[in-house]
Amino acid sequence: MDLAKMAVSINKAINTQEVAVKEKHARTCILGTHHEKGAHTFWAAVHRLPLSSNAVLCWKFCHVFHKLLRDGHPNVLKDSMRNKPDLGDMSRMWGHLSEGYGRLCSIYLKLLITKMDFHVKNPHFPGNLQMTDRQLDEAGENDVNNFFQMTVEMFDYMECELNLFLAVFSSLDMSRSMSVTATGQCRLAPLIQVILDCSHLYDYTVKLLFKLHSCLPADTLQGHRDRFQEQFKKLKRLFYRSSNLQYFKRLIQIPQLPENPPNFLRASALSEHISPVVVIPLEASSPDSEPLVETEDLVDTDTPPQPSSLENKFDDLFGTSSATDPFNFNSQNGTYKDDKDRLIEQLSREIRALKEELETFRLESGRLVQALRSQVSELEAELAEQAHLKQQALGEGEFLRAELEDLRRVKEDTEKEQRCLTEIERKAQANEQRYTKLKEKYTELVQSHADLLRKNAEVMKQMTVARAAQGEVESVRHEMQEKVKLAKEEAELREQEQVEQLQVLQRDLCSSREELETLRATVVSSQQASEELSGRLEALQGEKESLSDRLVQKEAELSGLGAELQRVQQSLASERESGVKASEALQNQLNEKESREQALESQLASARWAALQGALEEAQRIVQDSLSRLDDPAHISCTSSADYLVSRSQAALECVDRLQAAQDRYLTDRTDVSELLRSVAHFGHLVGDTIVQGSATSHMVPLEQADSLSEAVRVCGTEALGFLSRLKEEESLGSVDSARLRDHLASIQAIAEKLRPRGLELQQGELGDLVEQEMSATSIAVEAAAARIEEMLSKSRAADSGVKMEVNERILASCTELMQAIKVLVLSSKDLQRDIVESGRVSGAASTKEFYAKNSRWTEGLISASKAVGWGATVMVDAADLVVQGKGKFEELMVCSHEIAASTAQLVAASKVKADKDSGNLAKLQQASRGVTQATASLVASTKSGKSQIEEKDTMDFSSMTLTQIKRQEMDSQVRVLELETWLQKERERLGELRKKHYELAGVAEGWGEEDGTG
Repeated sequence: MDLAKMAVSINKAINTQEVAVKEKHARTCILGTHHEKGAHTFWAAVHRLPLSSNAVLCWKFCHVFHKLLRDGHPNVLKDSMRNKPDLGDMSRMWGHLSEGYGRLCSIYLKLLITKMDFHVKNPHFPGNLQMTDRQLDEAGENDVNNFFQMTVEMFDYMECELNLFLAVFSSLDMSRSMSVTATGQCRLAPLIQVILDCSHLYDYTVKLLFKLHSCLPADTLQGHRDRFQEQFKKLKRLFYRSSNLQYFKRLIQIPQLPENPPNFLRASALSEHISPVVVIPLEASSPDSEPLVETEDLVDTDTPPQPSSLENKFDDLFGTSSATDPFNFNSQNGTYKDDKDRLIEQLSREIRALKEELETFRLESGRLVQALRSQVSELEAELAEQAHLKQQALGEGEFLRAELEDLRRVKEDTEKEQRCLTEIERKAQANEQRYTKLKEKYTELVQSHADLLRKNAEVMKQMTVARAAQGEVESVRHEMQEKVKLAKEEAELREQEQVEQLQVLQRDLCSSREELETLRATVVSSQQASEELSGRLEALQGEKESLSDRLVQKEAELSGLGAELQRVQQSLASERESGVKASEALQNQLNEKESREQALESQLASARWAALQGALEEAQRIVQDSLSRLDDPAHISCTSSADYLVSRSQAALECVDRLQAAQDRYLTDRTDVSELLRSVAHFGHLVGDTIVQGSATSHMVPLEQADSLSEAVRVCGTEALGFLSRLKEEESLGSVDSARLRDHLASIQAIAEKLRPRGLELQQGELGDLVEQEMSATSIAVEAAAARIEEMLSKSRAADSGVKMEVNERILASCTELMQAIKVLVLSSKDLQRDIVESGRVSGAASTKEFYAKNSRWTEGLISASKAVGWGATVMVDAADLVVQGKGKFEELMVCSHEIAASTAQLVAASKVKADKDSGNLAKLQQASRGVTQATASLVASTKSGKSQIEEKDTMDFSSMTLTQIKRQEMDSQVRVLELETWLQKERERLGELRKKHYELAGVAEGWGEEDGTG
């Protein structure tokens, strides 16, 4: 077969049209693989197709590739294994789409990858999975472990097949007849291959499970039985849905699975198992071809046969010549009897031949009748089957209606539950509002209680004042008479009782009045004895009356205060009782909230621990993946430098310290797990990177050193895995020590230090001085360039005029701005260098020179960048001088501008390597770099604008040229274009070689060759 024809068929089969793949193109691809005994042509054609940008194209590729894996040459699998990683990447890429062909392509690619892995692990299985029972036994080598593993792989294979089945059906709109449209058939066509695979996988799974149950206990195979039950239900439902689609009815006969799955616990059930057989009719093997009706063999029964045809047939049998007709007695005239006998015999033979022919005709008619009857029986059987399918469809419809009713009831229940939930939420909100109101009421009660306490204190104070006033009255009485003093003492004793205060005062008042009457009589009798005593008595009587009035007032006030106190005490008691009830309710709610908070706190602690476990497991996977790369043959081509390994190992050591600190912080406060999570993730990445870079560095060093470095990396990875495993155990979390891990990382760093290049040891002491010299030289060069630009600008203003002076001024002004920006950049770089050196000295370097010597490679890059900036500024000034004088080219100035931008970017990158990301000088340096970029762009724009103003454009006038002259000029232009294109291509190649040579020389100058020689 012509391979070009195969490539054409591949492109026709795999296109962007949303129609099913034509069978003839797929068949040509399959025959092509058998012709070339492989799939090289197929993959060569596929690699030119944009599978990652068109989902329909990728879907049809999967369909054709599935056919080739099933029916193509056995070497198709071997030739396709090298493209397996690309298929995996494409599957993950399409998996980001959640609908349409993108999701289908992702699932189909996973299925194809699973199929390839299955056939690689089980080479006895052909691509179409057709095997006998004996071949199935040979594939397992009569080993129960092999049969067990093979069953698990078949389950995984079947799972991928069913996932594709379900994805295709879920992407179709089953409410419309999608199976009869071109888009629907495009999605359904690959399911024919899936049905063929599933039928064989189901059959082999049943047989293997019966074989396993005969060798292993039933409890051991419980997981196998559960997984088979789930896949059986899905496969049966999908087979039933597929058999009812109009598209599949004319292409494939889908088997029906039994009502119940096989009972593997009963060994005799194997004899009841019937292997499902998928039949593809020959006349319907091509989905793009329609059956043709042969009309030539049909007989028109409406037209009666013509007599001429019967006469011709009779003439063919008996002859037509009247002269030779033996029954024509008119012509016999004396024929002999022997002639009659011969004629009779001849007629007898012909009659016998006719009878045999008639018998043959009858047999043929009977056979045809029998065939027609069988066809009628088949049609009746098909009609009965259709009726049965109709009954099944009706039953399915009833079942679906019942399910719909159930769904409606479930929906109603859900709505009721939703309403109940809404009501509960509303009640909860009302309770929350009630709780808020109660809280406010409780606050008011507390406030009112405090006010009442203050009022009570004031009342007690007033009572104290009243008691003091009454004491004054009693003291006066004591002065008057000892009996008044006795009454005062009795009144004071009675007043101490709060409940009987009023009665005591009244009794005292009565006794005082009686005593006053007695005193009056005594005074009257004593007036005669002494006039002085009478005067005193009159004065005392006046005082007594006033005191009596005050006493009455105080008694009235005291009685009012007693009533007020009693009322306040009652109110306070009621308020206290309601407050106690409210506080009890609030205490109950507070207890409930505390219990909920405790539950949430326990859940939060579990979530923190689960997050920590997940981070530790992810870190273990990262480290394990890095260790697995050490044995990967594809990793042998990866290389790295000892300097980079030193930096990675140093970062890993620092990360171990941070992880230890985060661990201690977590042990102190179990609620703070964020820092530990970040440290674990960072630890996993850095340790994995150290392992990978250590292995890559070992590929560049001598064998003995490579073995020691590889062994150190492996031991470090194993220790890191053990360290993470110990962190996962909560009991041993507090006793985990990272000292051994630090030792292993330090050993890796020490080995890497020994592998670092030693070519510049003699000059390391001079590197610090050289950096300062180059930075100073760069500043001097920039200052000199700026001075030259000012001088050129003065000369241009004196010598030029018009457009040329305007262009020169614009270009020189842009050059001046660029020089100022470069000057700011150099100054910012110097400030940042001082910060870097100071931070380096703090971290371990004793002096500036030692710091530059310790970081020699970085120092050499910084020196190279400084030289490039100074050289670029000088060359740009020379180019600008020539342009102003009219001797230079504008292109040279633009190239110099781009070169300065690249040199400043190199200087910024070299300074940024060792700088702290939060440094203020680093931000200033980046801002200065952006200023240089803007100034460079401004200079390029000014140069282009000046070039367009100065250069004169010739006006193309072709009005006076003839057709021949125009044709000649056209040919000359084409020749010129070809010459310029050839020259441009050569110049680009020369530029590439120059850049390559520049790279080599820069590598030699900075010690790259020495590092390679050392590695």
